[in-house]
Amino acid sequence: MAPKGGTFFLLLIVTCAALALRPDRMLKKKLDVKYMAKKMMKVCQNKGYTKPPMALLKTVFDKSEPSTDRNMDESTSLLAPFLELLGSVVPGEDSLSRVPSDDKDDMKNEMMNTTDLPNVIKRMRNSSESSACYMEAFVGPLSWTTLAKSDAKNMDSDKYDALLSTAKPVVLGMPSTRVNFPDKLEGRDMKKWMKMLTELYSVMSEEKKTKVLKWAKEQITQNYFNCTTMPKAASKSMKMEQCKRSLKWLNSDALEALGPFLAGLKTGDVDASPKEKLCEFYSSVKFKAAFSFVMEMKPSLAKKFLQRFQECFPEEKEFAEQLEKLGKLACYYQPPQKLTSDLSKKLLPQLEQCDDGDNYRIKKLKMVLVSNLNISQALQEPGISINLFSAKQLSTMSSAAIKEALKKMRSDVRLKAKQQQALVKKFLGNKKCKNVTNEELMDLFPVAGGLPRCLLKQYKARKILNNTEGLEKISKGLRKGQLKSLLQGLSMDVDPSELVEKLPEPLLRRVSLNFLEKANIKTLEKLKDKKWSVAQASLLVKKMYNKKMLEFRKLRSLLKGITCKMIQNISDSDIQDMTQNTAETAQRLSKVQAGCAARRLFASLEKIRADYFKTITEEEMKGIPTDLLLHLPSRKVKDLPDSVCPVLLEMMEEANLSSLSLRAPSRPALTKKALFCLANGTDLSVLTIENVKMLGPFLCELAPSQLRLMGPDVLNSILEAMAFCQHIPQGHRADLLQLVIKNYGDVANWSSETMEALGFFLAFDDNAISALPNEPWMKSALQYLEKRLPHTPTTMKKKIFDLTVESNASRRKRAVSKVPTAEQIEKLGSGNVFWEPAQLEQISTQTFADTLETLRSVSDYSGNQLAALSKKAVEFFGPVSGMTETVLMQLGCITQGFSKEDLQTLPFSLDTLEEVANCGWKESKMEPVWRAVAKYNNLTAEQLGDAELVSLNQFICGMSSSEIMQINKDAFKEAVDSMNDIQCSFKGIQKLRSLSVSAFGPPSEWTEAHVSTLGNLVAGLKSTDLASLDPPVLSFLSTSSIELIPPENFAALSTSQLMALGPDNAVVVTSEQRSALRDDQKSALDSAITGTEADSRTETPKPAGSGAPALTVEGILSFMKPLLFLLMGVLLL
Repeated sequence: MAPKGGTFFLLLIVTCAALALRPDRMLKKKLDVKYMAKKMMKVCQNKGYTKPPMALLKTVFDKSEPSTDRNMDESTSLLAPFLELLGSVVPGEDSLSRVPSDDKDDMKNEMMNTTDLPNVIKRMRNSSESSACYMEAFVGPLSWTTLAKSDAKNMDSDKYDALLSTAKPVVLGMPSTRVNFPDKLEGRDMKKWMKMLTELYSVMSEEKKTKVLKWAKEQITQNYFNCTTMPKAASKSMKMEQCKRSLKWLNSDALEALGPFLAGLKTGDVDASPKEKLCEFYSSVKFKAAFSFVMEMKPSLAKKFLQRFQECFPEEKEFAEQLEKLGKLACYYQPPQKLTSDLSKKLLPQLEQCDDGDNYRIKKLKMVLVSNLNISQALQEPGISINLFSAKQLSTMSSAAIKEALKKMRSDVRLKAKQQQALVKKFLGNKKCKNVTNEELMDLFPVAGGLPRCLLKQYKARKILNNTEGLEKISKGLRKGQLKSLLQGLSMDVDPSELVEKLPEPLLRRVSLNFLEKANIKTLEKLKDKKWSVAQASLLVKKMYNKKMLEFRKLRSLLKGITCKMIQNISDSDIQDMTQNTAETAQRLSKVQAGCAARRLFASLEKIRADYFKTITEEEMKGIPTDLLLHLPSRKVKDLPDSVCPVLLEMMEEANLSSLSLRAPSRPALTKKALFCLANGTDLSVLTIENVKMLGPFLCELAPSQLRLMGPDVLNSILEAMAFCQHIPQGHRADLLQLVIKNYGDVANWSSETMEALGFFLAFDDNAISALPNEPWMKSALQYLEKRLPHTPTTMKKKIFDLTVESNASRRKRAVSKVPTAEQIEKLGSGNVFWEPAQLEQISTQTFADTLETLRSVSDYSGNQLAALSKKAVEFFGPVSGMTETVLMQLGCITQGFSKEDLQTLPFSLDTLEEVANCGWKESKMEPVWRAVAKYNNLTAEQLGDAELVSLNQFICGMSSSEIMQINKDAFKEAVDSMNDIQCSFKGIQKLRSLSVSAFGPPSEWTEAHVSTLGNLVAGLKSTDLASLDPPVLSFLSTSSIELIPPENFAALSTSQLMALGPDNAVVVTSEQRSALRDDQKSALDSAITGTEADSRTETPKPAGSGAPALTVEGILSFMKPLLFLLMGVLLL
């Protein structure tokens, strides 16, 4: 008897109910080929590539033989969807335009017809880079989907390789959660995929590396052990047993396949490798190849690999033979005290990839190894660079050998100040301003920072400007005063407009507004891709705007110079151009500019439909740049329909939050909406880690109350992912740390691996850091964290100091060594700031001399510490009266420890002054330094040119008011853009007020460019001056200038001015400045902090509460739908 229809209907209803409850119901699991192709085509467009010619496209996409005469309609169906996609990305009325297909399914079917794909790839290989870019953007996603099919394993090897090569860029283009690798790969194909992924390793995000590792491990366990690492439910559907925890899965094939992805393993995974297989891998060339890609590895994992390596080669001779394979592991190797010359040559090149900036052990090891080598012979060895030798060793080299060594030196290698001085002196001899040829100057780029200004002024543009690459290399190593000196010489014999076109970035950014005005620039076409300062971009954009010649699609890098007024005045017909340019260069926008652009776009869209965001479609959503969508008011975020959830999640995952205020109401609103989408309006406990990772950077916005509603395994994975966050809301931090401790136990009991993974959260609690146990591994774990943290707490630096100065013996006694040793000082680096002055006084003269290069570089010593160190300087170098310019260069920041009387007698050249300018000088000592500079260089205030003013920098605050007024106004206008970051008190900066007004006119007439170029000097204005500033220029103030404004002057700002400050400036307002404001001013300031307009203050985010999708009508309906269906089925039985 056939079952009743009602029974079948009930089964159907139950199935629908189950599907309705699935959190991933609305999420796209497969690659959206069309969307990805468009996205990759936009990359080509952003590079300025032109569209491929039709003749080429017919040749590439036509399946017929060249001799066969076929028209376009008879060509392969791939050409039609290609043209349609290209037309949607690069619109234009030309031969490539095509009437869009009305049937999306037709287009999808056309794109899925990939039988001729390998031949298309073959035919497009000989195209130009520009044309190939668009075709590869189209073919790449198609290749990916083709390779993901189960029948791809039967494909010819050459065809498979062709498809895989074009699929390669897709890995970087897809969000990490949507990178779906083939479910099952055989041995041959697995090796091909891992080879391709290894080539992308250095440019992959950490999330993608983790995903590759997880996928590769699953392939290995399935292929070699017939088990799966998937959860139990998934393993049942696969009809495969789950792998046992004790499985030794890391065999030689696995080790070879994983390559550099080995750097993402847990220490337990390394223990899961059989010794004989691991030793076999270590002995092969594959080990060296794998680790050659690894740039960073957690200390605990590196030490585990090294330990197993040493177990494989316990004999010293045997180990020495394998030494050159260590790669990144060499950074953790402790060699025997006596090393032969041969071993030194093997080990030194590998240490080049170690970060020895704050790693004394590596620095010392390099010094020991170098001491075993003859300098001339050593420099002939691969991987051994001139930076490994001391200044004393370098001074023994011949000039010819120095030139040869500098030519071989890599551009990313940096020499210390003392090394630069030694090499410059060796090269120039006693002739400081010696004539040097253009070719010789280019070869001196590694020692550029040590070159005298008088030498740089000699170079003329006609001789050097055409050597773009060489000029850029040398200018990267120059300080501001040196750049200005070089620019001074270059501008002598060439037209300003030509100079601006050809200057490399470091020099271009030192070009003054005054010089740009003289350049008489009539078009931005050749300048749009240069890296301009905000002040320069503001000037150029305003110039074009006033001439009504401003075209948004041509701005690109100049976009940072637009104002909200310009954006507000854009016609609706030009909105598309602005939107397109914003999408291409959004990261160049400030938070204020992005907010203004977003509001203008939203207003134009709501003219199309008043309820635009309530009824927005997926395609319409894709047309809004992600960086602008982030500014959608929270009430409109809430109104977004469920149908756009997949697109919204994709946009959020790839979002860059740099243009969004840290306190913007849209942050929690978007997070809440995304959680609603992910959980389909149900309980957050149903979410998987893959679901939650779709939040992208919004993962960092999750409140502890929301996290507690998720499953335990998901919660732990999220907490580990949050350790990569650049910012976590202030109100979440304390509860987050408590949640971490609840899940992972007391911090005192953490392993080194847990500390490396989760120590990020300790930055929220000084007490937790101070209470950390003094385990042997703790210091390396904290140093690893220090490099990753956006801001390292002082307590963490102090903890590293305590761990460093305790010897093994004193660690048990918890007693700190009283007298700093040379080893401790070198290990500490900037941490030497934590020594007590009495301890610094006890340093021996020899220790002081041996560690001077390190001690001189610390910029934040206290006055008492400086006094102690300056005494040591006198003990070693003799009386202050006998100190030379060279000695001052060696002393660096210690120089500020001398008394005012002594400072006036010191031989400060302007070159020396730049060396010590950023040492945190007290203003009381700036006046005697200026006196010393004037005396030693035979200068008066009125003789200072622009280059001299730039070198003088903040020491200008040491001049009297009358001296400042003697400064040449034109020289000041040329120099101010390079000295606008001076750190003086209000009293010191106030003295420059009259000079600023004399140079740029009354503050009421200052433009955005003026305010930006003056920087901190704006803080010296009177209260009436500040009140007269045009509100739009306030967002162009430098952030560092805000705290320098006295509270009583700051209170003179109007509500419109305060609102115009922008989030970055408003958030640094001090408590004293805020206290001086009226209630309406405070309200305006709050609007500036959140980045919302005055009428949007109601959008101030509320506490996250439970964090579950709220029981709104939307949420209730999503929850009730399956229950209603179920009830209907029961009633129909």
